[in-house]
Amino acid sequence: MSLQEKLDAFKVQFKAQAPEAAIEAFERSTQELIDSGQADNAIKAGDKVPEFVLTDPERNEVALGDLLAKGPVVISFYRGAWCPYCNIELQALEAVSDEISARGATLIAISMQGAADSRKSQRDNNLSFPILTDQGGELSEKFGLRWTLQPYVKEFFKMFKVELPVIHGDGQWNLPMPARYVIDTDGTVAYAEVNPDYTRRPEPTDLFPVLDKLNASAAA
Repeated sequence: MSLQEKLDAFKVQFKAQAPEAAIEAFERSTQELIDSGQADNAIKAGDKVPEFVLTDPERNEVALGDLLAKGPVVISFYRGAWCPYCNIELQALEAVSDEISARGATLIAISMQGAADSRKSQRDNNLSFPILTDQGGELSEKFGLRWTLQPYVKEFFKMFKVELPVIHGDGQWNLPMPARYVIDTDGTVAYAEVNPDYTRRPEPTDLFPVLDKLNASAAA
């Protein structure tokens, strides 16, 4: 079963269980984010990415420059431990993590949640790669991914006990749009997939031809 098939199956299950008002609010919120066109302004293929230093769940600093010195970097922007769609995606990325490593690339996830939640995400999803903390979504903002939830949808997040201001520790109702990037060793984006619809994600195997092309270019 493909990643998208798994996401679609979960979506059907969720719709069968969740209150109709919540489903309508989430779908309205997503459609408004799509209609805003924000995703079109996010960092895309061919752009240079900002240098960053984030912390892993053990609070060790991880610098993009150090990772790029070893090869390309695959980044997944992750909404948080509370998001089942994101967890399904992380599990799918983990399933191909060895193939990503075999192509000389480093895989990381980036989330606005704190270290404790990231440790939980790594443990619950059996991840071999780290989830780095983007405090306040500052890096997400630089990538053009951070957005603010509409007032009407906040009550439904609260209903599901997803208090983003507390989870993120910044007092704000912000999230990153789900996104996946491949960064070449010179800091240029070789692949970008940004989707304001959090129920839609690209297949992890889409990364392979991108990484193979980068390897072929490096060897030429």
